[in-house]
Amino acid sequence: MNASSKFAGFTVGLAAVFALALGAGAAFGPEVPAPADTHDTSTHDAGPGSITDAPVAEQTPGGLMVTDSGYTLALDTAQVPAGANVPLRFRILDADGQPVTRYVDSHDKQLHLIAVRRDLTGYQHVHPVLDAAGTWSVPLDLTRAGAYRVFADFTPDGGDGVTLGADLQVAGAYDPQTLPPVAAATVVDGYTVTLDGTLTPGQASKVTLSVARGGQPVTDLQPYLGAYGHLVALRAADLGYLHVHPDGHPGDGVTAPGPGIDFYVTTPSAGDYRLFLDFQHDGVVRTAEFTLTAGQSSGAAAPPAPEPMPAGHGH
Repeated sequence: MNASSKFAGFTVGLAAVFALALGAGAAFGPEVPAPADTHDTSTHDAGPGSITDAPVAEQTPGGLMVTDSGYTLALDTAQVPAGANVPLRFRILDADGQPVTRYVDSHDKQLHLIAVRRDLTGYQHVHPVLDAAGTWSVPLDLTRAGAYRVFADFTPDGGDGVTLGADLQVAGAYDPQTLPPVAAATVVDGYTVTLDGTLTPGQASKVTLSVARGGQPVTDLQPYLGAYGHLVALRAADLGYLHVHPDGHPGDGVTAPGPGIDFYVTTPSAGDYRLFLDFQHDGVVRTAEFTLTAGQSSGAAAPPAPEPMPAGHGH
């Protein structure tokens, strides 16, 4: 075989190999390097008790829905007459529509019922009685007519804590009130309660509420619901219900029985919130109420005069 023939054979063979390579590329596609991992873990939980710097704007308060996590708050009636001792009956239904009859104690009670008018007046924190069939019942002071929001805060046996909300219409003349201004102190039944702290949206903000009577700090507060104070916070715009946790508890060897009670409040958004502090002294539970604005500069001046509070809150 001469040189020309050998070269021609080599060229034909090379072309055949190249054609096979092209066919394989068409069948399987080009190899593309895998993209770098762009998953953002900056907002992941860093462990128990950790607080991230980024606001958690998507956090949803409880009590905005009548049905949540497979449970439904079913009022026997959504319309009642005004009165000082109006019975309220309701059930908590599971995903199959059956009444829940087994609960786990939370803050010393199986269920906490909060009732408040939609203008954030007429606040009551009561503890209904459960019968064997799964119906809760409790009397409410509904002397002031209007639209109320009722919150059921509970932990079903074997489940997580849930807060459900439903509207209750109280017949009669409605006299809506404006939200009280931000104030550093309030007076209830001769007790002056002062508030120290600011709310930063999306972060656990420390709020200290201190109790005094006759100008003297109260240092012998009595435990109520497993703590020296119980705090409920509601977002004024939609009555979103916030779970507020006290710092410490009676008998832990660290937490003093007054005058200050520390809480950590995580607000999901900027705006006005109404805070309701229940505290017990001399065997009587009283409620101090405050308006606080989340996202407000700590340098903003609060009205100096304490906000007077009416007596007669239910517990």
